[in-house]
Amino acid sequence: MDRSRIIDLLSRVKSGEIEPEHAARLLKDLESDELGYATVDHHRALRLGFPEVIFGQGKTPEHIAGIFSSLQQRQSTVLITRTDPEKAAALLAVFPELEHNPLARTLLWTRDKIKIRGRGTVLVVAAGTSDLPVAEEAKVTARALGNEVDSIYDVGVAGIHRLLAHNRRLRDAAVIIAVAGMEGALPSVIGGLVDRPVIAVPTSVGYGAAFGGIAALLGMLNSCAPGVVVVNIDNGFGAAYAATLINRAESIAD
Repeated sequence: MDRSRIIDLLSRVKSGEIEPEHAARLLKDLESDELGYATVDHHRALRLGFPEVIFGQGKTPEHIAGIFSSLQQRQSTVLITRTDPEKAAALLAVFPELEHNPLARTLLWTRDKIKIRGRGTVLVVAAGTSDLPVAEEAKVTARALGNEVDSIYDVGVAGIHRLLAHNRRLRDAAVIIAVAGMEGALPSVIGGLVDRPVIAVPTSVGYGAAFGGIAALLGMLNSCAPGVVVVNIDNGFGAAYAATLINRAESIAD
C-alpha cells in the first residue's frame, strides 16, 4: 500500500464512507505477508517511496509467482528482475499480462499507466552493445519507478565522436546512468562534459584482465571527473533506483 492509497482510505473514513474498524482491518496489510519461503514487505512503498521489487535470481518460478501474487493484490506496479528464459516462460504461462524484456531479463506488471514522478529525463548511456543487458535493466527499472527514460547505446570511448554527437541530449538529461565494461572510461568522459549527476555502472564485459568487471569498477571509483558515483558490477537496478531518488519531483516524506 502506498501513500496515495493511505490518504484515500483516511479520506473515506473522514467522510463516513468507511467505518474506522474496517479501515483498521485494511491497514493490517501494511506490514508484511508471511509465505513461508518469503516475507513480503508491503510497507516498503510507504516507508521508502517505492514498492518491493522481486529479485528473480536464485528463486524458483513457484516462489516468484507466490511473491508476485501477494504484491499484485496491494500495489499497482510489480517489477521482477534477473529472470532467465526458462523462469520467464514459466511465469508468462501463468501471468500472460507480464511485460517481458528478454535482454533486460525483467518482467513488469502494471495495473494502470505508470505515473511520471521525476523532474526530468533519466538518460541511460551504454558504451557497447555487450553492455546492453545491464543498460536495459536500468532502463526498465527507471521507467517502472516513474521516470521519463531515454537511452544512447554503443557510444564508448573507442569511437568517442559517437558520444559527442549526442552532446545536447547529455546536457538535457536530469540524471545520467553510464554503463561500461572493459576499462570503464565512459562515465569519466561524460562527467567531464555535463553538469549533471553521473551514476557509473561497471559491467563484467571484457577480456581476462578485466577480472569480471573489477577493472572497470576500480577505474570508475578512481575517476577524476567530479559528480561521478559508482554502483556495483552489473547493478543496473541499483543505478536506476539511485537515479530515481535524485530525479524525484518531491521528497519521500511529501
